[in-house]
Amino acid sequence: MDKRFPVSIKGVLTIAGKFILLRNERDEWELPGGRIDPGESPELWVVREIEEELGIQAEVAGILDTWLFEVLPGKYVFIATYACTAKESVAELLQISHEHKEAGLFPLEEALALNMPDGYKASLKRYVAAYGQNKEASL
Repeated sequence: MDKRFPVSIKGVLTIAGKFILLRNERDEWELPGGRIDPGESPELWVVREIEEELGIQAEVAGILDTWLFEVLPGKYVFIATYACTAKESVAELLQISHEHKEAGLFPLEEALALNMPDGYKASLKRYVAAYGQNKEASL
C-alpha cells in the first residue's frame, strides 16, 4: 500500500460571523482551497485558492488543524486548515468558480448540521475556540 497522500490546503473564513462553505460535486459542503502545487507555501496557496474559488482577497492568520481524510474508500488526502480573514467586507461580492455547485454563509450551528466531513467541522470549532463566534481571525 502506498503511504503517500495528496495534500489539500483549506481556509476557514468568516464574513459577519458566518462561515463561507462550498458545495462540491459529491453534495458535501467543504472549505475553500485545494491540492497544493509543488514549490508553493501553504499560506500563499490557500490565499490564491480563496481568490480563485470565491473572487475575494484574504490573508492567513494561522494554522488551525491537520488530519488524514478518506475521500472515497481507500483514497486519502492529507488536509491542513488555516484561519483566514477577508481583506475587506465582501459578502456582496462573493462568487463561486466552476469547481463548486453553490456557496453559502452559515453560522456555526447550521454549518455543523450540514453534510460535511467531520474534519472540516472540527476546524470550524477550532476557529471559534481561537477567534470567537462573531469575529474574524486577527492577523
